[in-house]
Amino acid sequence: MQEQTKTANFEAAVLPHLDAAYNLARWLTRNDADAEDIVQEAIMRAFKFFSGFHGENGKAWTLRIVRNTYYSWLQKKRPTEDLSEFDEQIHAADSTNPETILIQNVDRQELRRLLDELPVEFREIIVLRELEGFSYKEIASISDLPLGTVMSRLARARDRLVACAAARQKGGAK
Repeated sequence: MQEQTKTANFEAAVLPHLDAAYNLARWLTRNDADAEDIVQEAIMRAFKFFSGFHGENGKAWTLRIVRNTYYSWLQKKRPTEDLSEFDEQIHAADSTNPETILIQNVDRQELRRLLDELPVEFREIIVLRELEGFSYKEIASISDLPLGTVMSRLARARDRLVACAAARQKGGAK
């Protein structure tokens, strides 16, 4: 009987967030099959460690497990992938209002391509904030980062998106 209760509680807390879990995994991996594998592994981990869930935000808890599963997978599969390509020129780009610039100048398909080009640590922050709607505090909890780091990565990610969008527009206009 206790196992049935655990299963029912797990289903209520975690399963409604499978779309968000897949969305985050897809953006992190850039591959449908890998994203599916990561979500499957994350859900198995979530079930195994469900006793550690104390009724807080089920979506944030689930996405944190997806994120951690991704990084474990990445270490096994791609230990040489550089997680942070810092380019001073890109980060120094003028970005008075990145969201407005992107919305006005980039269609949805192009935005997906631009997001796909971001290094993983920027891409995950953008996805969690802009696509999943998490607060800075929730993102800090999910990604196990200090709040200031979340804010600076989000700013850098937005700056990079603006710079990449501008570069593509210049390239397309020629």
